[in-house]
Amino acid sequence: MTKVLLIDDDVELVKLIREYLLQENFEVETAHDGETGVVYAESLAPDLVVLDVMMPKLNGIEVLRRIRAGSNVPILMLTAKGDDEHRIVGLELGADDYVPKPCTPRELVARIRAILRRMAPASQDQQAQISVGELTIWPERRLVEWAGEPVNLTSTEFNLLEVLVRQAGRVVSKSDLSTLALGRPLSRFDRTIDVHLSSIRQKLGTMPMAANAYRPCTAWAIN
Repeated sequence: MTKVLLIDDDVELVKLIREYLLQENFEVETAHDGETGVVYAESLAPDLVVLDVMMPKLNGIEVLRRIRAGSNVPILMLTAKGDDEHRIVGLELGADDYVPKPCTPRELVARIRAILRRMAPASQDQQAQISVGELTIWPERRLVEWAGEPVNLTSTEFNLLEVLVRQAGRVVSKSDLSTLALGRPLSRFDRTIDVHLSSIRQKLGTMPMAANAYRPCTAWAIN
């Protein structure tokens, strides 16, 4: 069973979401404050973390920072509706996606499944390594190297880069990127793609010889 760690101080909401996730055949662990959430993320080895931004002791941004210091587990942030600042900071620190609160358990589960689908093993015809210039990715192993050096990407960053590498030499729209890499349609004013691509560029830009080399994520269309 897929193990989900739910970190949120809203006890009633956690109870509601937990019951829904259990009905959908997920294993669920819960924490009601940031400090406990960090400990559980390290000790329980969840397959995915659902993390609220506003919490006591440690807020969600600091929890995200601490989890990302030692793990690339997929993290889905719960943010207040219209809270663009925390949303963007979370994405920049390595959150894979976000859901604005209030949200329904059904919507949350759909977003969780979309993230997990993108992490599933590649089909037989997609397993071989793919190389573009100095960049090589292994879809089945979800590994990336630049000029022989490993690149540490979050699950969503990997998904985006894989789509772009497979479409190397062609323009890929933000709408297509959202559908193929995030598993959901692009929403109006959604900056998730922009933030993740910026992070990918920054990570590739720190690699040897990257400054003057071809980068497959530099050309894409805006819808």
